[in-house]
Amino acid sequence: MNSCVKDGKCIVIGAGDLTVGQILTQKEDYIIAVDGGLSYCGILELEPHLVIGDFDSLGEGGKRELQEMEERNPGRVVRLNPQKEDTDMLAALKQGLARGYRDFRIYAGMGDRLDHTLANIQCLLYLKNNNAEGYLLDAGGMILVLQNESVEFKKEMEGILSLFSLGREARGVSIRGMKYPLTDYTMKNDFPIGVSNEFIGESAVISVKEGELVCILQYA
Repeated sequence: MNSCVKDGKCIVIGAGDLTVGQILTQKEDYIIAVDGGLSYCGILELEPHLVIGDFDSLGEGGKRELQEMEERNPGRVVRLNPQKEDTDMLAALKQGLARGYRDFRIYAGMGDRLDHTLANIQCLLYLKNNNAEGYLLDAGGMILVLQNESVEFKKEMEGILSLFSLGREARGVSIRGMKYPLTDYTMKNDFPIGVSNEFIGESAVISVKEGELVCILQYA
């Protein structure tokens, strides 16, 4: 596989709740369907470059489509053993990383299965630890992970933003330009002080000097 860094995005379609009706892509983007996410590709009118999973969440119609795809081009399908350490999503992200992608946009990665959502948040940290950026996206907002860094939001941003420490503590947390500011705060994972902050029509900056934060944005 080509390990040089690619300019495009790795678009990953999971098997969670699909809340968007369209995903805009560029020709340099690489699309991966994860297990039952293959069925969503038809709805979104996307042609995946790769389909991966143990396919336990794929319906009968999807399994027929998968078999036809595998017969035409077996290199586009990666079948995983159901008894494995990596989740289907993590295995998909590893495929994208191996192909040189460093910007990952994950759709249908959240939903009723809280355990799957939490697993996918951990996958965002895996990407961060492997010199990549990842975002869990849906129609209502997005989730990202910050690690020893800052992120800025434009003054036009509206909605609710919540921050949680992924590790035991995250040091030097600062929030500027929001309703509830913080300065050089040590945020711990047993005290949810970062929940439900609000944008106030100013440019907002979130930063952490040491540690990891889960940043959950809910659009207004």
